[in-house]
Amino acid sequence: MDKRITFGILTVSDSCSNGTSQDLSGPGLCQEVEQCFINSKILFQDVIPDDQKQIEETLLSWSLKGCNVVLTTGGTGCSPRDVTPEATRAVIDKELPGMSQVMMNKSYSVTEMAMLSRAVCGIKMKTLIINLPGSSKGSKECFQFVLNAIPHAVALINDDIESVVTTHRYITAGDVGGFGEPSKVKVGRAACRDRESPYVMKKVVEALEIIFHECGRTTDSEVIRIENSLNRVLAEDVHAKDPVPPFRASMKDGYAVRAKAGSGPRKVRACIVAGDKPENKSLNYDEAIRVSTGAPLPDGTDAVVQVEDTQIIEVTADGNEEAKINILVTPSVGQDIREVGSDIAANSKVLNKMDVISAGHIGVLATVGHSKVKVFRRSSIGVLSTGNELISHKDTVAPGQIRDSNKLAIINLLQQHSYEAFDCGIARDDPNSVKAALYKAFSRNDILITTGGVSMGEFDLIKKVLVADFSALIHFGRVDMKPGKPTTFATLHFRGQRKIVFGLPGNPVSACVTTLLFVIPCLKYMERRENYMFPVVHSSVVPLVTNNDERPSYLRAQVRFSDGAFTATTTGNQVSSRINSLVNANALVVIPGNYKNYTPLETFHTILIGDLAN
Repeated sequence: MDKRITFGILTVSDSCSNGTSQDLSGPGLCQEVEQCFINSKILFQDVIPDDQKQIEETLLSWSLKGCNVVLTTGGTGCSPRDVTPEATRAVIDKELPGMSQVMMNKSYSVTEMAMLSRAVCGIKMKTLIINLPGSSKGSKECFQFVLNAIPHAVALINDDIESVVTTHRYITAGDVGGFGEPSKVKVGRAACRDRESPYVMKKVVEALEIIFHECGRTTDSEVIRIENSLNRVLAEDVHAKDPVPPFRASMKDGYAVRAKAGSGPRKVRACIVAGDKPENKSLNYDEAIRVSTGAPLPDGTDAVVQVEDTQIIEVTADGNEEAKINILVTPSVGQDIREVGSDIAANSKVLNKMDVISAGHIGVLATVGHSKVKVFRRSSIGVLSTGNELISHKDTVAPGQIRDSNKLAIINLLQQHSYEAFDCGIARDDPNSVKAALYKAFSRNDILITTGGVSMGEFDLIKKVLVADFSALIHFGRVDMKPGKPTTFATLHFRGQRKIVFGLPGNPVSACVTTLLFVIPCLKYMERRENYMFPVVHSSVVPLVTNNDERPSYLRAQVRFSDGAFTATTTGNQVSSRINSLVNANALVVIPGNYKNYTPLETFHTILIGDLAN
């Protein structure tokens, strides 16, 4: 994979071309290419308007000049000026619908609006042309979706048999194009492997202290749409743009009147409902206006009389409307009126920095006129499984194989706590495959969670590859706990950016328990949440338990609260491979090491990881 691939990056946008908008997608794609293809070269980069003839001329020119891959960004939507697909079809000799379909399918899992994209991919002479969306985020995502196929496609297009074989081998091993030299780690010398771990065993509390110290708390922020802000942490105080309500409004269904006129008959002049414009004609003392809840009050009214405190005296000739009513109770000034700003005054502070945004927060933001909000930035997270025995959960199991449950469980466990994670695939127990998978994962993620490959086996390669090929610093490689002893935490610098690695054990329960104990608190801590640890209670445990291991045991259990006390019931067999023990578990009960003197009245440190059972 040492042959250079040349790229052209073409931004298609009227606004970027005329300078009214900044081109973010083009530079973003340049950075993606440089990170993912070490030996690549960007031959061309340009910004042109949404003009079909100009797009065609640029694509043809770059193809004639020998550019291997042209990435276009923009102009793939439905607006009248979006003509990039038409221009691409006019230029290419062969279309690659499969590449477009992959981008469509994977983008649809991110946003249903992907159905409106019309991207075209194809070949012009010796050049691969790929249409990407116009947004910076969308263009990067779609580039990653087709990334693995690019080296193989370039080799095929150029009839480079040697590279075709090489790229095919790398792709099937889970590699990305151009990851560089083979791994420095060598395997096959079982007699020379360590018999004892070189890493000092850390207590769980010590491990957490190291993680928090190394990860720190973010100061970076970003502005996002309030529709996407649930469970994010506010990075600034929020003030109301407008008063609420912005007009004098009725609190009841009834009649707007002038209170000074007291009780007695009134002519019903008109009807105003919520959403109508306020009347600017003053109300006379002998008049009333029928109003609904939330309706704007006309000038001169200073009270609302509810329907229940009135009688009809006279109706209109057609019998459908009220002509005159009798007010039975003397109204008072301000009765059942919401004054301007009575709920929220203009410019008043409504939300506090460091609040974790709830549905109520979003309702307030919408009410006071904020469609976007500043929140603390989250790290991008990837999850990678390792093991020759692993296959996709969708595939049929052959002898010696098992389905990869860890990755899916961890991704969804993170999602349960509002964190999104990328699926980084499966790396084989081979140093080159592990290095390639790590390289690809670091290219797009700040935090990487791996499962498997951290124990003492000959083919447990995660720590070795991290140190040998990425100069990682292993902060700890063993933790005093059961399950989860091989848990590893490392940091490294990749292309000038700091990366964080959680190397979790391969046993399913171990992987989930360590995600709960270490990863999720870390993500909350980094995001500046005040309550970043799971709540802890003390509970009695049934049935009676012992712990013959020296390490503290973290039992999966279901906790209930009744009669002023917490009671935990263990969820069956607790071996680390039995993932069923996590089903219905809402707590981890910590049983000290070498614990054999159980008494029914004793309570144990219990970490609540879910809602209390009924």
